[in-house]
Amino acid sequence: MKRWLYWLLAVPFVATLVPPFYARREPELFGFPFFYWYQIVWIVLSALIVWGVYAATRTRAHD
Repeated sequence: MKRWLYWLLAVPFVATLVPPFYARREPELFGFPFFYWYQIVWIVLSALIVWGVYAATRTRAHD
């Protein structure tokens, strides 16, 4: 099985684990400080990573 894919689920956690890394104002994107848009980007990326791991690891039931 592809159990190594489950390690991808740790990526969003690690990316948001240390707030001093992203707790700054610059660079801004559409007027949003970096602190906010960095977190919004990780919400979207987290959903994509979870979906990707789910799709790659799910098993199909035989009818």
